[in-house]
Amino acid sequence: MTSRKLGLALALALAAGTALADPSPAKKALIDKIVALQQQGLAEGLAANIIQGPLSQLTQAGRAALQQVPADKREATAKAMDGDLKKFVEENVPYLKDKISKAVPNTASALLDERFNEDELKQILAWAESPVSQKFGLASVELQKAVAQKVMSEAGPTLDGRLKTLQSNLAKQLGLQPPPAAAPKPAASTPKK
Repeated sequence: MTSRKLGLALALALAAGTALADPSPAKKALIDKIVALQQQGLAEGLAANIIQGPLSQLTQAGRAALQQVPADKREATAKAMDGDLKKFVEENVPYLKDKISKAVPNTASALLDERFNEDELKQILAWAESPVSQKFGLASVELQKAVAQKVMSEAGPTLDGRLKTLQSNLAKQLGLQPPPAAAPKPAASTPKK
């Protein structure tokens, strides 16, 4: 299953789970407190993780290609590449943190409402060593996946364009031809009945 299909399946599963009744006011207050506690750390970590994946590959390829640059230009080229990478991170981590911060409340609230009752939410807030904290830890992983899916559905095209620009800039600095644009995939034909 491709990551897009997996993401779509996850989004549909989460959407189906959010069709439950609204939580009681007491439960909602507990959920809101937990979301507020989790939101900042989640935004920080998830934004960095989303950016790190493609940058790791790009950096590795750039370092390998740097060996093809004449020795007298290698250091300057490496510094220019590092500057572009740093600028990319500085521009896009805050962009993603904003998207994540906007996606967390509704996504997290639905997941917490579905997975935990009021008593469990009270225990999470106290954060005692208990089986409930382990259960919440597992839910946090699912929460990160759900938020990442939501953010990437909105921010993915923008980041793809920005990554292509960065890749092109790095290729120019290395004196390489940028990779050709991927040809659009033909639409799958449906069998006639």
